[in-house]
Amino acid sequence: MTAPLILLPGLLCDATVWTPQKDALRGEFEVAAWLHFYGHDSLGGMAREVLKAAPSRFALAGHSMGGRVALEIMRTAPERVERLALFDTTATPATPDEPEKRRELIELARTEGMPALTARWLPMIVHPSRLNQPDFMSALTAMICRATPEIYVRQVQALLNRPDYRPTLPQIACPTLVACGRDDLWSPVAPHQEIAAAIPDAKLGVIDNCAHMATVEAPAEVTGLLRDWLR
Repeated sequence: MTAPLILLPGLLCDATVWTPQKDALRGEFEVAAWLHFYGHDSLGGMAREVLKAAPSRFALAGHSMGGRVALEIMRTAPERVERLALFDTTATPATPDEPEKRRELIELARTEGMPALTARWLPMIVHPSRLNQPDFMSALTAMICRATPEIYVRQVQALLNRPDYRPTLPQIACPTLVACGRDDLWSPVAPHQEIAAAIPDAKLGVIDNCAHMATVEAPAEVTGLLRDWLR
């Protein structure tokens, strides 16, 4: 029997980002979406919280920052993970220009609030075809605005201090899926190709007409990739 599946959300995201997959896979697999990582300022702390609550063996899928949490789990407790899926993420440490780019968004959140941050950030991470879909955009806006500038600062600190996970990749021995949107400008296709090439026997999936928020932009495609991976 397949181990329980734990779904990890990304930066400023919560469990709702995985709702389409959780609903679609219910009845076939045991699935739990992690609520959020609001209380943490390090990937290590996030990973330890997941490991403390998780069963002894589990399947793990992470999106964006959640993918980096998944890699931290693979670095520290690989024996616990039966299967691994990484969506729209990277394995590299922060780039030299990343702190300044993130500081600009932090300042916007602090001075003008989370709605202003959302208005600036969503066009960077969502496929252009989705920007004029009110229901889709309002749901993502509401999710991000459930967080606070203080939560944002802590999570950005965690990301800026992330280790280099590339040495971990060749040691991953479980069935692994690596996937992203073809139009993801935040975490492009090329780094996913590198991750998949570094992990033995990893499968790479690239989703057309999709940017960074793959789980909600292309829910059926992501569900299909997960279903095949779980089987």
